[in-house]
Amino acid sequence: YDRSVLNQAREAREQRVRAVVVNSGCANAVTGKQGLADAQAMGAAGSQLVQKFDAQRGAQSPPGEALVMSTGVIGQTLPIDKIRSGVEAIELDSTHEAWMRAAIAHMTTDTFPKLLSREVDIGGHAVRLAGITKGAGMIHPNMATLLGTVCTDAPIAQAQLDAALSFAVARSFNAISIDGDMSTNDTIAVVANGAAGSWTIGEGSPEFLAFQTALTDFMAELASLVVRDGEGATKFLTIEVTGANSFADAKQVASTIATSSLVKTAFYGQDANWGRILCAVGYAGVPLDTKRVNLAIHPGDGSAPLVLVRSGEPQLPVDEARASEILKQEDMRVRVELGLGSEEARMYTCDLSHDYVSINADYRS
Repeated sequence: YDRSVLNQAREAREQRVRAVVVNSGCANAVTGKQGLADAQAMGAAGSQLVQKFDAQRGAQSPPGEALVMSTGVIGQTLPIDKIRSGVEAIELDSTHEAWMRAAIAHMTTDTFPKLLSREVDIGGHAVRLAGITKGAGMIHPNMATLLGTVCTDAPIAQAQLDAALSFAVARSFNAISIDGDMSTNDTIAVVANGAAGSWTIGEGSPEFLAFQTALTDFMAELASLVVRDGEGATKFLTIEVTGANSFADAKQVASTIATSSLVKTAFYGQDANWGRILCAVGYAGVPLDTKRVNLAIHPGDGSAPLVLVRSGEPQLPVDEARASEILKQEDMRVRVELGLGSEEARMYTCDLSHDYVSINADYRS
């Protein structure tokens, strides 16, 4: 249903979204004709709520569509009457408390609500960003069982917003992995109302590049909250690959490391088994000159890193005492330097623990 709304809008050369309606607990996936009808009913309820809100304010706003997002168990139909009644009863508000209630309502196996806001400077103009996301398991690029909405008052045209979102997603929500599993339901939407002023962010302008960078940084921080809440996670890991021939190569190496079960379990066990990391670099499927590869683990507290490989040579013996100090920390950065080019990429992941198995072994019960 969401895709049909977007396709119709693209054909009309306009995408006017006035509401995003979200439910958690039921994915409304693989639910046939009833599922489509329920999604349409959700969208209609959202549109009617916005029209009611406009009427109460005496606003003359143009009509718009409502996007629908659902997350939860696959193969179960929505309690649509309950959802419709709930939407009708909502009192729209812009307070922090209202945003927080919305963030909490997104949660399934999440242990905390994921809400972020920021004001950034774009060419001397103040632009605001606010975002909500959810997710803790079945998280992997393209994208995973997560939902997210970013709202901004940036005055930006649809084509430029699409370009900025594509760039940002590749470096944020498509750069996280908890367990390598993907689901049927994933949506990231960015909606802009242009309320920041009468100026415009033009194509290829310095303002566009500044907005794209700000959106990317914002979405990367928002996406990181998903990884920090990974099911059973005890470590937050940034995998940083530099010196690649292309962004795609750097991303492939980082992704291969981030999805290695052996790497993830080693971090959970606080075991400096760096050979597993280097092995993942090797089978990532990108060109390598092993004599140029450097590998180090940087602790989250900013203290000295543990250098493990320099110019392809292992730095032996490994300082096991220092390794133990670093691996006890919650945040770590694995840095791999390929020494081939100037491109780099990051992936954000976590360790793999016993609790992950426990949580997912009885998800429905």
